[in-house]
Amino acid sequence: MQRRSLLKAAAAAPLLSGLAMPAVGQNSRASTLRFVPQANLAALDPIWTTATVTGNHGYYVFDTLYALNAAGQPRPQMAEGHEVLEDGKLWRIRLRPGLRFHDDTPVRAEDCVASLKRWAVRDAFGQLLAAVARDWTVVDDRTFEIRLDRAFPLVSTALAKSDGSAPFIMPARLAATDPGKAVTEMVGSGPYRFLADQFNSGSRAVYEKFAGYVPRDEPPDYASGGKVAHFQRIEWQIITDPSTAAAALVNGEIDWWERPLADLQPILARSRDITRAVTDKAGRTALARLNCLQEPFKDVRIRRAALAAVVQEDYMRAAQGDDTSLWSTVPSIWPKNTPYYADNSDLMPGDVGRARAMLKEAGYGNQKVVIINPTDFPDIGPLGQVTADALKRAGMNVELAESDWGTVIQRRASKEATDKGGWSVFHTTGPAGFYGSPAMSPLIRGQGEAGWFGWWKSDRAEALTQEWLYAPDEAGQKKAAMELGRLGMEEVATVPLGQFTLRTAFRRDITGIVDGTAPYPWGVRRA
Repeated sequence: MQRRSLLKAAAAAPLLSGLAMPAVGQNSRASTLRFVPQANLAALDPIWTTATVTGNHGYYVFDTLYALNAAGQPRPQMAEGHEVLEDGKLWRIRLRPGLRFHDDTPVRAEDCVASLKRWAVRDAFGQLLAAVARDWTVVDDRTFEIRLDRAFPLVSTALAKSDGSAPFIMPARLAATDPGKAVTEMVGSGPYRFLADQFNSGSRAVYEKFAGYVPRDEPPDYASGGKVAHFQRIEWQIITDPSTAAAALVNGEIDWWERPLADLQPILARSRDITRAVTDKAGRTALARLNCLQEPFKDVRIRRAALAAVVQEDYMRAAQGDDTSLWSTVPSIWPKNTPYYADNSDLMPGDVGRARAMLKEAGYGNQKVVIINPTDFPDIGPLGQVTADALKRAGMNVELAESDWGTVIQRRASKEATDKGGWSVFHTTGPAGFYGSPAMSPLIRGQGEAGWFGWWKSDRAEALTQEWLYAPDEAGQKKAAMELGRLGMEEVATVPLGQFTLRTAFRRDITGIVDGTAPYPWGVRRA
């Protein structure tokens, strides 16, 4: 996708002309929310993939034992509460009464244990917990225990994790699925049921209010609190062309567009019928991941050369536009406004000539660099195009392999060489707050093949994560995290590309949208 070509098309689009969508009766309109997500829902299992759109889908269908509030504190959600015994080595968690899955079976402790075990294989924070969890034991239908080899101070925080791969609870029969394979049957206990017979990837996903869901009594607060479903039905309309989505919103044919293109925001601002809001105050981080398993980026010297070619401003202008109030450069793996941010500009000279010299010194042998890149994701597609241009100018043999986002998230799981369907670089974005902690962020973990796509291996990074986790005080935590952040930049665990803020947009008669990193469906209603 060429961003400027797209914008010309958007400017020429007749935004008041209407789309060829079926008319909706007043009663149906009152009970149905039409929502345009950030991207196509290509994968359904929010444990199997960290794709943000799949995680957002997960919050409709599933629930979690704990959830984070706006202050970042873990609050009971499905859990009624817990006891911490034996000097922190035993956590006993009890479920709220009356919890039911969408297939009308009760939620039991065995479902929770099976779900957490599967999640802990896939998720970086879950892996930290699993490493010290000796036993996961069912006590009775509503109670289970986690027995630890050593006190783990962040158990409830881990179980409240709200981004990346949240520890969603599903029936034990589904949680028994190999963690390396995606679950396709969507049965949860969340506020909405997924209507599989009406799902068409690339076109539509439909959710229906689950009558058996019993919300908590307290008001919603970020991902926690009372998840009250006001709409009987929510339809995700997959519209990947921004000008078409803008026209649909202006004309009232959709109610809520999750991520309007930055350059279309002025058009939406002129409409009296549209409200725009920043619901994720911390913003998002843009990044590139290099494949550390395969040539050429298996060589840290080649990774450093690629990092030297990065000019973050180019990425932010290409993906987010020229309004510098909405984005900033961030020469750090730790995002700005998080506790461990430090300026590592010395490692990011933004000099293609220097990158070219570094490649020559490293003995780069013209190995192909395959950049897998989506054409249907306006926040991400331009990032890959900027990287392709920068690496070509630095003298690398670059292939820009463009496809839909669903294909990208499938292909990035391949550990094969590029000539066997593998890849060299992919780009994505994620919530800045999520990337601000060694326990939460997969970007900084050196787990190798057991870690996140890119598979950076560093025993020192893993040791520093442990030092941070079990540090006796904040000073000790900060020391470990600062060293970890510098190490991640020096070895190019991740290439940071900038930090930006998004404005979501919705019709003025839509109210109750909750702040958070996801477009949560609870609390939302039509005035």
